Amino acid sequence: MGSGKTTIGKRLAKVLSLSFIDLDLYIENKYRKTVPALFEEKGEEEFRKIESRSLREVAEFEDVVISTGGGTPCFFDNMDIMNRSGLTIYLEAHPEDLADHLMASKNVRPLIVGKSREELVPYITDHLACREIHYRKAEIIYPIDRMITKEEIHLTVRGIYEQLKRRDVE
Repeated sequence: MGSGKTTIGKRLAKVLSLSFIDLDLYIENKYRKTVPALFEEKGEEEFRKIESRSLREVAEFEDVVISTGGGTPCFFDNMDIMNRSGLTIYLEAHPEDLADHLMASKNVRPLIVGKSREELVPYITDHLACREIHYRKAEIIYPIDRMITKEEIHLTVRGIYEQLKRRDVE
């Protein structure tokens, strides 16, 4: 949460002339409910099953950049599905930077509503500690810092694009 997956994914797709799919939006359109509403109505276990089925569906698409929710790689065999289906990228950020991104974000995120920056940092640190083992299975681990300004976002997309070009040459 707050790493810029959707923002970076959209811009990277544009640079690569590919389509973009946000897995959460895909789920919301399919079920005609928001992810928070599905999560609340069905519970986490059922939501994660819906998420995994949806991931399997979009993993069949060709020539797309897909942004998943932060929890997606951590359940079932989702990370293996992603690695088999395409090139995976983990946007690695420090908890302090993620807290800054979340504080600057205009998106309402139910899990962090009302939390101060000082409360967010340990919350994010705990979540990363649990999820890092899954994230580190990504084929590319791209360290990010601040991504609040358009220029910072542009530099990140350009850096990832350069890594992708180098991989194609090797």
